[in-house]
Amino acid sequence: MNITRRNLLRGMIAAPSLALLGNPRFANAATELKISHQFPGGTLTEGDFRDRLCRRFAAELEKRSNGAMKGTVYPGSSLMKVNAQFSAMRKGALDMSLVPLSYAGGEVPETNIGLMPGVVTSYEKGLAWKTGEIGKALTDVLADKGVVIVSWVWQAGGVASRTKGLVEPEDAKGMKVRGGSREMDMVLKEAGAAVLSLPSNEIYAAMQTGALDAAMTSSTSLVSFRLEEVAKHLTTGRGKTYWFMFEPLMISRSIFEGLPKDQQQLIMTIGAEMEKFALEQAKGDDQTVVDVYTKAGGKAYDLSDATVKKWQAIARETAWKDYAGKNANCARILGLVEKSL
Repeated sequence: MNITRRNLLRGMIAAPSLALLGNPRFANAATELKISHQFPGGTLTEGDFRDRLCRRFAAELEKRSNGAMKGTVYPGSSLMKVNAQFSAMRKGALDMSLVPLSYAGGEVPETNIGLMPGVVTSYEKGLAWKTGEIGKALTDVLADKGVVIVSWVWQAGGVASRTKGLVEPEDAKGMKVRGGSREMDMVLKEAGAAVLSLPSNEIYAAMQTGALDAAMTSSTSLVSFRLEEVAKHLTTGRGKTYWFMFEPLMISRSIFEGLPKDQQQLIMTIGAEMEKFALEQAKGDDQTVVDVYTKAGGKAYDLSDATVKKWQAIARETAWKDYAGKNANCARILGLVEKSL
C-alpha cells in the first residue's frame, strides 16, 4: 500500500460517520457483506464477544447506511473452514472475517507477529501498535497481500491443561500442547513439549480423547469452547502473560476498494468504534475464565513477572530469531517491536 492510500484509510478511521447519513449514494441497492468466523454463535447481547462484535458491526452498518449496507454473520465456520478464510479474503472470495492473524502465517510469514510470545505483555502495548510504526508496517504488509484491518482486537492468552498446570517452562516437558502458532510451538518444543497444530474449535475433541494434554488460546475461547469440562488446570492471562493474540476484524481489499468511498469510510469508522467494546470484553473474560474454571472444580494459576521473563527469554532465542530470519519485512517488524519493549 502506498503512503497516499494508507493516509486515506487512516483518515477514514478518524472521520465522523454521521456525515454519511442521507448521502444519496446510499439510495442504491443494498450491499451485503458476509462476515465469517470460527467461534460459537450468539446474539447481540449474549455469547462469545467476538461473535457479538461482528453482529454489532453489522447492525451499525445497516443502521447508519439506512439499510443500504448489510452484514450477515456466519459463526462456527459455517460459511468457510477456519484456515481458508484469510486466503479467501485475499482473493476476494470472502468479504470479511474475524480470525487470529497468525493463522495466515503459512502464506504470509509476517502475520506470525500476531501470536509471537513475549512481544506484547499488556493490552496497552498491543493497542499502541495501531498508531505506531509497527502498526503502519503491518498494515502495509497486509494491504499488499490483499487484506485491510477494520478493527484491532487483542486478547490475552491462557492455558487449559488436563492433568497438571502448565505455568513454568519446565512444566511443559513431556506434555502434548497446542500452541496456536508456529512461533509458540517453537518455544514449547524448546521447553520440552510435543506440539500439535489445530484450530481452537478443535481443542475440545483432542483434549477429550487424550490426544492433547494442554492448549494455549484466548481467555474467551477457553470459556466459549467449554474447555473447563475436559481440563481442570488453568493458567490465566489476567494481570500479566507472555503472549497476546491479535485477532482483528478484516475485509478483503478488493471488496473494500470496490465500494463507494462513503461506504468504505463507514466501514472503517464503525470498525474503529468496535475496539473499545473488544477491549472491555477481553479484559472481562480474563476474569470470567477464572470464575468458570474454579466453579467447575479446577485450579487457576496466575503468572509472576519472573515466570513471564523466563518464557520471554526462550522466545527471544528461538521464535524471535527464526521470525526475523524469514525476510526483510519480518526483521523490520520485529525490530520495531523490540524498540517498544
